[in-house]
Amino acid sequence: MSTIVDSERAVATIFNSAIAAAAIGAAWELGLLDEVRDQEKVEVHKFATQHNLDIGSMQGLVTALAVVDVVKHDQDTVERGRLLDEVYRTKSLFHWLTLGSGELFARMQYVLRNENRTGTFYRRDPVAIAYACRDINRQHFDPAFWAAMDELDYKFHSVVDLGCGSGERLVRLLDRYPGISGIGIDLAGPAISVAAAGAQEHGFGDSLSFTEGDVREISYRDEFAQVDLLTCFMMGHDFWPREKCVATLQRLRKAFPKARRFLLGDATRILLDSARSKHAITEDNVPVFTLGFEFGHAMMGVYLPTIEEWEGVFAEGGWRCVRRHLIESLSLSVIFELEHA
Repeated sequence: MSTIVDSERAVATIFNSAIAAAAIGAAWELGLLDEVRDQEKVEVHKFATQHNLDIGSMQGLVTALAVVDVVKHDQDTVERGRLLDEVYRTKSLFHWLTLGSGELFARMQYVLRNENRTGTFYRRDPVAIAYACRDINRQHFDPAFWAAMDELDYKFHSVVDLGCGSGERLVRLLDRYPGISGIGIDLAGPAISVAAAGAQEHGFGDSLSFTEGDVREISYRDEFAQVDLLTCFMMGHDFWPREKCVATLQRLRKAFPKARRFLLGDATRILLDSARSKHAITEDNVPVFTLGFEFGHAMMGVYLPTIEEWEGVFAEGGWRCVRRHLIESLSLSVIFELEHA
């Protein structure tokens, strides 16, 4: 009997966790996670009224969070639960999974069928992805990124961010280094609109511009002539597979002839078909984000390289890796510091 009960409880946990994962992403975007974190107690009715939210649905959301110990729920009040701090640290990963990539995973049974994998066979929400990636960058990549910036051995004047998303990295660079100019390039038009609005809001309309385009097909333009710093975060895997990655790196080398440093940061493959990597993990020790990131990109037909595979393309692509920064808080991620070979 105990085995049956244990199995039933375990399966119920799986089911409830699927709901809670989406609730975490929604609670962050709605401001509830911050409110619970900052206040000793939050009144659910009051919060719902202040933010014009349906009270019945809010009760469902806080119950979902309580079931997985993110909050404690007592009638109309919520307060921090045992897992709130860790969930808050990883909140954007849940948002990326359930809100940004939710439709992809919801259509799993369709996407896996080979006869359907032609043309545009999946959809994600580019604005939600940009919203999540802004916090992912801040929480996981920024410490290593700013350390790399502090170690630059030259004063840069113009920066291009490839796959700029919301544009926050460029805004922060222009704020920290007065007098520089920046260009953001991204394939997602809605994200570019958000980025351009943000630049205007911060008063960088004259020194920061954004353009919609595919960085994998980029070629030299006059506006790239003086660019001496390149950055690219959480989209380098879109360069792959290997032959296309080498071609993209070579193209970037020619498009930005005066780039003295290229900071390339991304998560790497450590779970699916990664046994040959010295960083590979096993199925009984999978951290947050890894499974969703690798499985999601497999469904999209996007190849995720291992660290070793990345290190095997730089020379052929016209770049030299001068330093790397490992980031273990986000699956296994890395920032490569590259220079012209």
